[in-house]
Amino acid sequence: MIILLSALMAVLTFFFVIIIFTYFRRRQSLDIFHRLRRHYDKDDGRHAKNGDALQRGYKFIKRAAAPLAALNLVKQLEFKLKQAGVPLTGGEFIIIVTLTAIFGALFVYMVSLNVNVFLLTLVGIPLAAWFWVKIKVDRRKKAFTEQLGDCLTTVANALRAGYSFQQAMDVVAQEMEPPMSTEFARVTADVAMGVNLETALDQMNHRVKSADFELVVTAVLIQREVGGNLAQILDTISDTINERIRMKREINALTAQGRFSAWVLLILPFIVAAFCYVFNNEQFMMLFEEESGRMALIVACVLEVVGYFVIQKIVDIEL
Repeated sequence: MIILLSALMAVLTFFFVIIIFTYFRRRQSLDIFHRLRRHYDKDDGRHAKNGDALQRGYKFIKRAAAPLAALNLVKQLEFKLKQAGVPLTGGEFIIIVTLTAIFGALFVYMVSLNVNVFLLTLVGIPLAAWFWVKIKVDRRKKAFTEQLGDCLTTVANALRAGYSFQQAMDVVAQEMEPPMSTEFARVTADVAMGVNLETALDQMNHRVKSADFELVVTAVLIQREVGGNLAQILDTISDTINERIRMKREINALTAQGRFSAWVLLILPFIVAAFCYVFNNEQFMMLFEEESGRMALIVACVLEVVGYFVIQKIVDIEL
């Protein structure tokens, strides 16, 4: 119990540090942040004074992350952070995760005095950080797709009212909720900084990686080349996207039982194992002490994983 509590405290420490550093950048444009972050060294006056410990820690992270900025791995991580909406550079994220893993592992070791737990924590915190980023990316993509139909309707109405396409994007950036507003605000900032609209939309499409939005970008680019009623085109695409979203929700409702069965299949053996460990410890330990027991555990684990992925494949219906 103490070991589990220590590992939990170490992971919570990582997320606390991430929240603190995210707070410092929550009001800034993410695109401008990632472009000018390395060349910006002046205090903007909104942060704490130089004597504040958090401010000194922030400046230390910034200086330590600067040499890592040119690495390809860091650039790839930075792109993932952009997709996740995390206002940190790749180097800063790596420094934060590394320091948290080291101090968290040392804390767990002092509590448990177990080298294996120390190594497990040292590896587990970076893995937890990576999965956290992936989960945020997936959730942001899902939220973007669900907002896309309403976004296209807003753009089409703005075009009918006499706005240009760029002005319509400004309306979306101001009126809608993140992540849609954030992404369109980034596009308008790119255009304001001299990037042509086609390139800015392609970059946005590369960030969100949505098949539905790729259709929108293609329609906009073709309309700018050959002309046509863009508002009507966007209305048609909006109806198609809303219908796809409705069908996805129906499919999720129909396959909810299968997805729940997959999680039960994955979690239930561990609950039964914990119950047996507490109430029938002698027979349970035979699985680890006897050769046949260890073989049975290996086979059971393999079948568990295979069964989980088979069920996920059955209930994952592509539209």
